Amino acid sequence: MKNIDRRIIIIGSLIFIVGLAYGIMKFLIAQGEEPRMRPSKEVKRYVKAEPVSYKTITSPVSAPGRLTPLAEVDLVAEASGKIIGSDIPLKKGSRFKQGDVLFTIYPDEVALAIKSRKSRFLNTLANILPDLTIDYPEQEATFRKFFNSVKIDKQLPPFPEVNSEQFRIFLSSRDILSEYYGIKQDELRLSRHTVKSPFDGTYSEVIMEAGAYTNTGGRVAKAIRTDVLEMEVPLERFDAGWVEVGDEATIRSEKRNLTWEGTVVRKNQFVDPNTQSQGVAIRIKSQQDKPLLAGEYLNAKFPGHPVEEVMEVPRNVAFNTNEVFVVEDGRLKKKNIDIIKRTEEALLLRGLNEDEMLVMEPLINVSEGTKVEIHNASSSSESTYKQNKEPASANNK
Repeated sequence: MKNIDRRIIIIGSLIFIVGLAYGIMKFLIAQGEEPRMRPSKEVKRYVKAEPVSYKTITSPVSAPGRLTPLAEVDLVAEASGKIIGSDIPLKKGSRFKQGDVLFTIYPDEVALAIKSRKSRFLNTLANILPDLTIDYPEQEATFRKFFNSVKIDKQLPPFPEVNSEQFRIFLSSRDILSEYYGIKQDELRLSRHTVKSPFDGTYSEVIMEAGAYTNTGGRVAKAIRTDVLEMEVPLERFDAGWVEVGDEATIRSEKRNLTWEGTVVRKNQFVDPNTQSQGVAIRIKSQQDKPLLAGEYLNAKFPGHPVEEVMEVPRNVAFNTNEVFVVEDGRLKKKNIDIIKRTEEALLLRGLNEDEMLVMEPLINVSEGTKVEIHNASSSSESTYKQNKEPASANNK
């Protein structure tokens, strides 16, 4: 029992001591003065601003585009037979000049048939020459000359002009006219066995190679023109309004650091529903020292056109698409603008009152109503600005 009484006395003493210490601490705190609260200091920012001023600005139009061949054609066989190659390999990528023989469809059978028919035609002409001497002496020398000009291995010469109706009847009765035009038809058919290049170009696709057999109308290859190309440039509707057919354009390759001159040849009369752009086609000639290849992406720059009553500012001045900051009574204020045109680095705008102070730099972590002081690089207080200004950055909140 004595041990229990001792424990109770010890615990009670500890509780009394802790309570006494707490009471003394509260008493001492109550006797001290409350600390003074420092008034919050409003942070002042320094911004670069310029008065709004409108003028007429000549702004160029530029946009990227892809080169396409001026012509792209399927080469088809107009006769059936075996494909015979030429000096130009019938392979993808082979180059050729306008008028070069690309390939031939086996022509020997048709050529021999034409020679046989020409021989019969010469025989018919020889039979009428004595009759011309007696009945039509004025035509005898002309047709004798025509007879001598007909060669078996060459195309028929032009038929002599016939003005007399009676003489025309005579020729028709001897089948001279029908035989002549029948041979001309066969010569045309023979010419279709040889396929020649319609332009300077290259094979972009080869379906049949030399030695293969093709039917009439069979696709042999696809060819594209390489000496002249076109570039379709999609322009915003506003920019396209300044470009007209016949305008000159400068084409530039940034990677190759080369330029070419082109001419606007077409302008789409519709807007692409996906991109809301209007296509403008530029024709460009490839040069030997600066060759162009279909499929390249280049940049086109069109002549500038005047835009009246606008102000040009950096693109990053605007935020939330069409909002800017102006300085009124030493504080920032948001205002909406009308963006007339966008370029790669600048905006042409309207919608603000002239002489309003437009903030010409992007700000970060600021809100409308923030106290600011205008400070431009040319200000005499540049040293104070460097010491006191807080940093401005590239985006707005």
